Amino acid sequence: MPYSFDRFFINGLWVEPKTSDTIALENPATREVFTHVPAASPADAVSAIEAASAAQPAWAAVSLDERIALMQKALEIFKTHREEIIRLEALELGAPISYSAVSHCDYQFTRTASYIEEARKVALQEEFAQSTVLREPVGVVACITPWNYPLGQVVQKVIPALLMGNTVVLKPSQHTPLTSFLLMDAFERADFPAGTVNLITGRGAALGDTLAEHPLVDMISFTGSTAVGIKLSQKALTGVKRISLELGGKSPFVWLESEDYSPAVNQLFSSIFLNSGQTCTALSRLIVPRKDLERIQELLLSRLPELTVGDPLDPATKIGPMASKVQYEKVLSYLELGQKEGATLLCGGAAPEAGSGYFIRPTIFTNVKNSMRIAREEIFGPVLCILTYDTVDEAVAIANDTPYGLNAAVYGPREAALAVARRIKSGNVYVNGGPRDVTAPFGGYKQSGIGREGGRYGLMEFTQLKAIFDR
Repeated sequence: MPYSFDRFFINGLWVEPKTSDTIALENPATREVFTHVPAASPADAVSAIEAASAAQPAWAAVSLDERIALMQKALEIFKTHREEIIRLEALELGAPISYSAVSHCDYQFTRTASYIEEARKVALQEEFAQSTVLREPVGVVACITPWNYPLGQVVQKVIPALLMGNTVVLKPSQHTPLTSFLLMDAFERADFPAGTVNLITGRGAALGDTLAEHPLVDMISFTGSTAVGIKLSQKALTGVKRISLELGGKSPFVWLESEDYSPAVNQLFSSIFLNSGQTCTALSRLIVPRKDLERIQELLLSRLPELTVGDPLDPATKIGPMASKVQYEKVLSYLELGQKEGATLLCGGAAPEAGSGYFIRPTIFTNVKNSMRIAREEIFGPVLCILTYDTVDEAVAIANDTPYGLNAAVYGPREAALAVARRIKSGNVYVNGGPRDVTAPFGGYKQSGIGREGGRYGLMEFTQLKAIFDR
């Protein structure tokens, strides 16, 4: 392969790091180190920033049609890495290959193709009554992405930023950076101009300040925890940089009174249990009619055997390990906390029978109050909290009683469900399992973020407006 995991991609070349420091990548299913990546120094970050800055004027001058053609070429090359993407996500994240093939791989090809198509629809120039309004690139964008969807979060930032004429410095998570190397290989082979897109790997604590504060960086696009997002944005604002933040969630799923709740189970389980619950949009709070609680619990328990926990390389596996020891221990601590708070552990816990890795079974708490920490804090694991209500107004109040507002869902009679969906304070709401629309904007209310990703709105996030007044 032309790429290498021991180098950075800067200014169109695979270059040696300025430091010998490396980061060990552990396979969470076996707890074995399987490779290393370089830990960039601030000097490495500066080299990438300077390359992006030098390349930006020429890239901004390239026509949108040319940028689209290059991106289409890169996408076709990237698709040739499909099997390797699936394998690497199993190794570095612990994602089961059955899930990775769909969500971590093919869906990212779909997202990229959507950005290419939607880019043609962005109005880069509009005529107003007495002015012309232009959408221009922001400049150099530093993209800082998380470990839970290693490729998905990169695609959501890098692709639209480049299409809109920005240049990029990408720093993926230190825990799951490998598929980003494959993407850089596609950009290189598609003949993207040198410096247009740059990759460094390293620890966020060491590189965050450099990326957020360097005067040549014009925008920070970050996905991760709310706490880190706040700190990073505070540093970026010292230079009044553009900020886009996709942060945490504690998303509600309201089940309206129904004769049959079984059609909603697949959406619930896919959201909270697949990817081992390590999803910012996970529907982690199930809000159900109090009178139907026992029936709903029985339904959920009857369906849990479908979720096989085990080796992510086994096609039969539905749930792999937690991504790291830190995350594994964090989730177990919440399981202990929930019981101390008075919630009932209906099922779940550690799964040593699945292997030596960081395995946790799908876990359900019942008798949960919305004041409990397990109902308010983002656990980021396969942990579902069941809360009950007596009236629809109470259900809506519980759904909105959270500092977050990233995602939500409602199940029930269509008109009643749509009415509830309009009352929930969230950037996204699914009604009766409606499919995800990749052209729609994605982002959150309240502490779930600033800005939007996806479709035309996600493209426009990487533009700035200029009004020209001419007689």
